[in-house]
Amino acid sequence: MARYTGSTWKISRRLGISLSGTGKELAKRPYAPGQHGPNQRKKLSEYGLQLQEKQKLRHMYGVNERQFRRIFNDAGKMAGIHGENFMILLESRLDSIVYRLGLARTRRAARQLVNHGHVTVNGKRVDIPSFRVAVGSVIGIREKSQNLSAVKEAIEVNNFVPDFLTFDENKLEGTFTRLPERSELPAEISEQLIVEYYSR
Repeated sequence: MARYTGSTWKISRRLGISLSGTGKELAKRPYAPGQHGPNQRKKLSEYGLQLQEKQKLRHMYGVNERQFRRIFNDAGKMAGIHGENFMILLESRLDSIVYRLGLARTRRAARQLVNHGHVTVNGKRVDIPSFRVAVGSVIGIREKSQNLSAVKEAIEVNNFVPDFLTFDENKLEGTFTRLPERSELPAEISEQLIVEYYSR
């Protein structure tokens, strides 16, 4: 199954969560898309809630179903709480770290930046968005790509870098200092529902 490339605003409104991070999608029309969107009052079943939570997280990170399931299985092999480990692994993806460092304004833009070969990990060019970054790795922008207007604009707008990362604006380099804690990950996600969904 290919990666979803359709309208993110429709998905955001369907799931009731801002995928762009701006909140514009829900500010204009805070109901599901389609002709009957404003009038839908159906109560979700337990399965429906679990599926919705899974879709929220999957679309938030822009991962297809197969990849998503594989990361979930990898999280189950780690020590600790399955749901938290799962979210930590998603947050350790290269495109997600590029987004968190503020080198791109959205996760989609971060993915494109990595795909086009503008990003380095420990000095080596990496063009795989799903690359799992190890603790202690240094993530930066290639020397040839440091004047990209998209990167400059993103850095100007960004005013927050999480505590599990350090960022040097002059060098356009960041370090993945430690694994994130649950409190530093998206609060609007209930990972327990996702664990229940895959445990059926």
